[in-house]
Amino acid sequence: MGYFAVIYEKDLPHRAKAVYMYLRDRSNAQGQCYPSIGTIARELKLSRRTVERAIADLVRAGLITKEQRWRENGGRSSLLYTLTDF
Repeated sequence: MGYFAVIYEKDLPHRAKAVYMYLRDRSNAQGQCYPSIGTIARELKLSRRTVERAIADLVRAGLITKEQRWRENGGRSSLLYTLTDF
């Protein structure tokens, strides 16, 4: 069935499936990527809040983990997303 078989089998809202497919498409060989919430929202034509809910759905389902990244000056950067089924 391909890359997205795991997501098709899960009982998740369509917002979570769309965001998962987006993250999967943009992830590196280790299953990691770090797009901002705003970038995901803009490219998927969703609200920022909808993307935040979708990410929470995916974390709860165990499909991704998220980790805060930090700049050298101590400021926050975008989150690092890791797909757990990679």
